[in-house]
Amino acid sequence: MISPPLLRRLLLTLLLFPLLAGAETNLNSDRAALLALRIAVGRTALQWNETNSPCTWHGVGCLHNRVVFLRLPAVGLFGEIPVGTLGNLTALRSLSLRFNNLSGGLPPDLNGAAQLRNIYLQQNRFSGDIPPVLFSLQKLIRLNLAGNGFTGGISPEFNNLSRLETLYLERNQLSGGIPDLNLPKLEQFNVSYNRLNGSVPSMLWKMPSSAFKGTSLCGGPLPQCPNGISPMTVPEAAGGGGGSKLSGGAISGIVVGSTALIVIVLILFVFLRRGSKARAREAAAMLAKRPEAVLKKPEMGKRLMFLGNVGAPEFDLEDLLRASAEVLGKGTFGTVYKAELEAGTVVVVKRLKDVIMAEEEFREKIEAVGSMNHENIVPLRAYYYSQNEKLLVYDYMPMGSISALLHGKRRSGRTSLNWETRISIALSAARGIGYIHSTSPTASHGNIRSSNIFFNKSHTACVSDNGLAALVNPSSSPILVSGYRAPEFTNFRKISQKADVYSFGVLLLELLTGKSPEEGVNLPQLVQAVLREEWSTDVLDLELLRQQNVEEMVQLLQIAVNCTVKCPDSRPSMPEVVAQIEAISSSSRDAVEVQAQ
Repeated sequence: MISPPLLRRLLLTLLLFPLLAGAETNLNSDRAALLALRIAVGRTALQWNETNSPCTWHGVGCLHNRVVFLRLPAVGLFGEIPVGTLGNLTALRSLSLRFNNLSGGLPPDLNGAAQLRNIYLQQNRFSGDIPPVLFSLQKLIRLNLAGNGFTGGISPEFNNLSRLETLYLERNQLSGGIPDLNLPKLEQFNVSYNRLNGSVPSMLWKMPSSAFKGTSLCGGPLPQCPNGISPMTVPEAAGGGGGSKLSGGAISGIVVGSTALIVIVLILFVFLRRGSKARAREAAAMLAKRPEAVLKKPEMGKRLMFLGNVGAPEFDLEDLLRASAEVLGKGTFGTVYKAELEAGTVVVVKRLKDVIMAEEEFREKIEAVGSMNHENIVPLRAYYYSQNEKLLVYDYMPMGSISALLHGKRRSGRTSLNWETRISIALSAARGIGYIHSTSPTASHGNIRSSNIFFNKSHTACVSDNGLAALVNPSSSPILVSGYRAPEFTNFRKISQKADVYSFGVLLLELLTGKSPEEGVNLPQLVQAVLREEWSTDVLDLELLRQQNVEEMVQLLQIAVNCTVKCPDSRPSMPEVVAQIEAISSSSRDAVEVQAQ
C-alpha cells in the first residue's frame, strides 16, 4: 500500500511533468532557431558550444528556461536572416544585432517573436522598404534602424506601435513626407540624413532640429515652410484648379481664427497662474520623485565602450539610456548614480566633471585602468566619451561602502565592525592599492578614503575610483577631502605613491578610532597628540577595546602612524605595508585558533 507522503510526491510529479517537459521543448526550439541563425549569418562569428545550454552561449540571455534576449553587436554577422530563426524565438524581448554586416530585409515571420520590446539593427546593410512585419509587434518600445539602406516612405502604420518610445531612422534613403504620427510615448526620434520633404507633423515639434538634419523638411523646430503654411496641413483650394493655394478670404479666416485662439490661450494661462499654489507644490514634489536620467542625448555615432576585464557585454548604451537612475551621491569626481537596467542588471554610473581631455588621451588612460584585474579592485566595466559627457560604469556593490558600514551603523545604534572585519578590510585595501602601484613606478590611486572602498558579494573589500585623479583638469582646485590629503598635495596630476600611502594611513586610523576624517577631524594630529608621551589605547574605538586583540591593534596603529608622517620619503612603500598587515592578520588568526582549542 502506498503511503500518503509518497502518494503526494507521485501526484506532484504527474502534475509538474507536462510543465517541465514543455519548458525543455521550448528551450530546444530556441536552440534550433539560434543554430539556424548561426548557420545562415554567423558560421565563423559565433563560437557556441552546442553541447552546452544555449543560455550559456555568448550574447544569449534566458529567463525561466527561455531565450529572452539576443545581443550580438559587432561580432561579424554577414548575410541575410532567413525565415525560421528570429521568428521562432517566441519569448524574445530584446534583439541587438547592431554594427554587423547583415543585408536584405527582415524575415516575414518575425511577428512570431511577439514579445519583442527592443530592436537594435543600426549600422548594417539592410535594404528595401521598412519591413511591414515590424508594425505587428505591438509591445515594441525601442526601434533603431539607423545607418542602413532602407528606401521608400515612412509608413503611417507606425501608429500601430502605441508603446513606442524610441524611433531612430536616420542615415537611410527614405523619401517622401512624414505621416501624422500619433505616438504618445515617443521621446526619442531621428530621421536626419534621409530624402524626406514636406512639413514636420505637429506631434513631432517637440523634437530637436537635429532630429531632421540633412533633409528637405520644414516647419516645427525647422525654418518655416514657404508662405508660412505647412504644406502637409494646407487644404486644397475649392473650385476647379485642383491646386494647393489658398484664396485671400481663406487666409484671412485663418489669421482671424489664429488670433482668437491666441487670446483664449492667454486667458487660460492667466487663470491657471492664479490657481492653487498647493497644486503647484504637489506637482513639484511629484517631479522630484521621478528617476533622474544619467544621459539624455548621446552624440551621434557615440556608443558605450566595454573594457576587456569584465567579459562579454551584457547591455549597451540604449539599455543605459532607458534605465531608471537613482542618485547615490556627489563625490570628488562627479555625480554617482545607481542604474537599474530593464534586464535586471544593476550598475553604478559615475558622471565625471572637470574633465577636459581629448578622446584619444581619455581612452588611453581609461583603458589602462580597465586592464587592471585584481580581486581587491572594483572593475571598470565600460565608459562613454563625448564632448559634453564622460561616463564610467562599474558593478553595483549592494553591501555599501566601508564608510557607511563603519559610521552609518554607529549612528543607528547597531553593532560596529569587529576587529576581524577591520583587519580584513585593511589588508584587502592594502593589497588593492599595492597592486595599482605595482603596475607602474608612477601609478597611483589619488583618492583613497573609506567611501571609495566597498564590500563585494563575497564580503571582500575592494578599492574603487582607481585612476580617476589623472583625468581631472589640472586647473581645478584641490578637492580631495582634506582629512585624507597628504601635506605635499597640490595637484591631482602630481599625486604620488607616497601620497597614497599617507591617505591609506588615515584610513587605518579611521578603522582603529572609529572617527571619520570627512567630519573635520585631523586624525594624524589627534593620534600624535595622544601618543607623544606614551603608547596608549585611549585613541582606539571603544567597540574594539571590548575585544582581546589589543596588541595587534597597537601594531596596526604603529603602521598607520608610520604611513602618515609628513616627510614622504620616510613613509613605507605599499608592499612593505601589505607585508606588515599580513603578519598582524596572521597573528590574529593564530590567536583565534588557540582560543578555539
